[in-house]
Amino acid sequence: MDAERLRLEEARNQGVPWKKWGPYLSERQWGTVREDYSETGNAWDYLTHDQARSRAYRWGEDGLAGVSDDKQRLCFALALWNGADPILKERLFGLTNSEGNHGEDVKEYYFYLDSTPTHSYFKCLYKYPQAAYPYDDLVRTNRQRSRYELEYELLDTGIFDHDRYFDVFVEYAKESPEDLLMAVTVCNRGPEAAAIHILPTLWFRNTWAWSDRGPKPTLRQIKGPPEIYAIEASHRELGNRYLYCEGDVSLLFTENETNTERLFKAPNRTPYVKDGINDWVVHRRREAVTPERKGTKAAAYWPMVIGAGESRMIRLRLTPVAPSKLSAAYPAANGGPFGSHFDEVLRLRQDEADAFYRGITPEAISEDAKNIVRQALAGMLWSKQYYELDVNRWLKEHGASIASPISRDIRNRQWFHMINGDVISVPDKWEYPWYAAWDLAFHTMVLAMVDLDWAKQQLDLMLTELYMHPSGQIPAYEWNFGDVNPPVHATAALYVYNAEKELRGQGDVPFLERSFQKLLLNFTWWVNRKDPNQRNVFEGGFLGLDNIGVFDRSAPLPTGGHLEQADGTAWMALFSLSMLEIALELALHNPIYENMAIKFADHTWLIAAAMGRLGGHSDGMWDEEDGFFYDVLRLPDGNSTRLRVRSIVGLLPLCATAVFPKEIVERYPTFMQRVRRRLAADPEMLKFISFSGEPRVSGRRIFAILDEGRLRRVLTRMLDEREFLSPYGIRSVSQYHKEHPFSITVRGQEYRVAYEPAESASGMFGGNSNWRGPIWFPLNFLILRGLLQFYAYLGDAFTVEYPTGSGRQMTLLEVVQDIGLRLTRIFLRDENGQRPVYGGAKKFQTDPHWRDHLLFYEYFHGDTGAGIGASHQTGWTGLVARLIHGSARLSHDGLLETGSGPAAFLYGTQAAPRWPVASKGSGGSFIDDNLAPQRATSNYVDGNPEQLRPFKNG
Repeated sequence: MDAERLRLEEARNQGVPWKKWGPYLSERQWGTVREDYSETGNAWDYLTHDQARSRAYRWGEDGLAGVSDDKQRLCFALALWNGADPILKERLFGLTNSEGNHGEDVKEYYFYLDSTPTHSYFKCLYKYPQAAYPYDDLVRTNRQRSRYELEYELLDTGIFDHDRYFDVFVEYAKESPEDLLMAVTVCNRGPEAAAIHILPTLWFRNTWAWSDRGPKPTLRQIKGPPEIYAIEASHRELGNRYLYCEGDVSLLFTENETNTERLFKAPNRTPYVKDGINDWVVHRRREAVTPERKGTKAAAYWPMVIGAGESRMIRLRLTPVAPSKLSAAYPAANGGPFGSHFDEVLRLRQDEADAFYRGITPEAISEDAKNIVRQALAGMLWSKQYYELDVNRWLKEHGASIASPISRDIRNRQWFHMINGDVISVPDKWEYPWYAAWDLAFHTMVLAMVDLDWAKQQLDLMLTELYMHPSGQIPAYEWNFGDVNPPVHATAALYVYNAEKELRGQGDVPFLERSFQKLLLNFTWWVNRKDPNQRNVFEGGFLGLDNIGVFDRSAPLPTGGHLEQADGTAWMALFSLSMLEIALELALHNPIYENMAIKFADHTWLIAAAMGRLGGHSDGMWDEEDGFFYDVLRLPDGNSTRLRVRSIVGLLPLCATAVFPKEIVERYPTFMQRVRRRLAADPEMLKFISFSGEPRVSGRRIFAILDEGRLRRVLTRMLDEREFLSPYGIRSVSQYHKEHPFSITVRGQEYRVAYEPAESASGMFGGNSNWRGPIWFPLNFLILRGLLQFYAYLGDAFTVEYPTGSGRQMTLLEVVQDIGLRLTRIFLRDENGQRPVYGGAKKFQTDPHWRDHLLFYEYFHGDTGAGIGASHQTGWTGLVARLIHGSARLSHDGLLETGSGPAAFLYGTQAAPRWPVASKGSGGSFIDDNLAPQRATSNYVDGNPEQLRPFKNG
């Protein structure tokens, strides 16, 4: 067992706090709902980036490459100044929703390069321009552009021309759980020597100004060993910590208090305020920092000039070891707190990180693919953030009370019960610096590759009484906790359970059982709230897919009436099937759960039959002529119509699929007896659902919305490169709508959906994401999972034309393998050394200091694979690590004969088996050619999606 795995075991079994310190700072606390105390609810404008350097936050902290303890009491991050910027670079800059032509967007270049799950070692890179940062240019130019134009990016400003920038590498390593080493290496990539000011900053989150949480903590300079400067941090709960800084350095102190004089023209509460260090460095206001060398915010100040092509390193250590005990803890013979011992620990933790990732990465994959996997997982681990919000207190501070009527419309006013204060996996610590329930479910499927306990803890968290609403609703996200996300929590819980079962030989039954009990409440909430006519046909509204619908699905319909959503109903079928599978698993340990399995079998039949039966009518979701599922608009006068938008909404029913082993008959006789009785009582049901008592491959049985006939018809569209199948995965809207947009006119206003493969031309849901054409990893992943379920049941006897119109028949396993390769090809270098994710960005494609640093975007261009949207949404785009890992382990024989194949791909393990050493494969492949399925790289002529070529083998 490698050293990092031992640390995970120590944390799990002995409670050793290896995860107490980590990258838990947000990258944007300003512009968030929790910091919004405006009358209008305009969070973006209430606390802006310009105010952030001067205003003490209420609920959390942000910083550059920062860390904190797991309750964010003490924070540590980097600040920089190039001598030209108007302010210190203490936090990342980006556009607000109203400033960007495609919504909010960070305008910086930074990369998460590495991290172990305990954060025993983690590393990131920030690219800092040497010229003045173009704040005004970015805001002005993006505001002038329309939604039909590209965003104006930082590279477009020319600030990185001639490589006049610094690469700032920040590395952390833990010698012990509480002993944190920090190394900052600054490389001048420019042609001339350049000045830079480096200010590692230590501060306490301001809790004293808002409530009585005991005595105010303090930072103060104390005497350290020769050539070492020291700061003592004293906190009632944390005790004493000491920051040691190597070399000749100035220590600057101020208070983490709001500069009310600057912001509001009111006297400051203290003479020293949050932006005091900024003013001391940038404006040379020597009176801005306290001469007593104490406060609640402090920085070590290193000004330096670095020659062209040269590098400089500074070293710091945050530890509970007091100066009087330094010589015992860090003997002088080893260089004391720094010197050779510091370097040795840093190297050792790097080597241990290498060993950990070798242990979970199949050797069969290429070095390029290994880099993708490692950076994807690093991004997942860097995207942990401490999130605090006491909603009852927040509402009281807005004049609302649970005991009195609310006189005005206040956000989240129905969520008084919520008290959040935990480290949570967030989608993107700048663009989405808050948790989102359905994103988090997908996060856990990836995080289970490296830290099963963390993945389970995250799923547990959303189901506790401090998060889940008393009604059973799972909170969506802070902009509207009451909005509705797809119900994928049960699927994720089952996924993580099976991952542990494969790794450790047995699953965590108590985890699965407590998940099931809480999810019963959530399922009941859905049935009671989102099936208004009790027809097992569900609404749901938003459902995470932003602008995919013809209408804004979170607003009242302009037509009146209601929308029967194909995706809402398919999501509920998947939810019900996942609960059925969980109940059967729990029944192995407690027979009472067999009755719950029967309950969820009934629910699934009713939901699936509702979709099927409705298909027999002209107004049903299933369109027999098109061979596709559509939303149905039901009008107040009783009339209804299908909204014939070919979108991923109509593909989701194939995800609602479960395959059961042959042992189900022997293990669950009562369950099978009730199934047969149900089908005998209502034989018509078999016309609308696929539950086969007939065993197929390896004696398996299937439960699915789609039977073989409908499966073929849906796949005919999905696998058509003129519709859904892109060179880089499955599009969210068919390319058919490029030339044939869908439109409907209501009271003289046209509502329209066209194929938009890149950014959205609509302002719906802020306009910063787009589900009308691009490729999204989470739904692609669920589609592949569904296809593998069908393959495990149908086997090699079932083939489809792939791509549609090619004349070539392929099994569903081969289809999964090829779509998986298309998705991973987004990040892989092609035969020309280009990565589709970076599109036409020459710097990213060719520069050796850029091209292997990866960004995991929110979604991807439907035709070119270029990254779009939030640039650090590693959260669910990190699924690419699971795809690469799973595809390398997926085998035909294992899947059909033993069932280990689907477990490897769908559930994954932490302990991958040893694989053959990879050979030199062709460009764009991530696996040894001998292991790769036969495939065609594209069915386009010269990459032109308008022109198809005949499909050839190989």
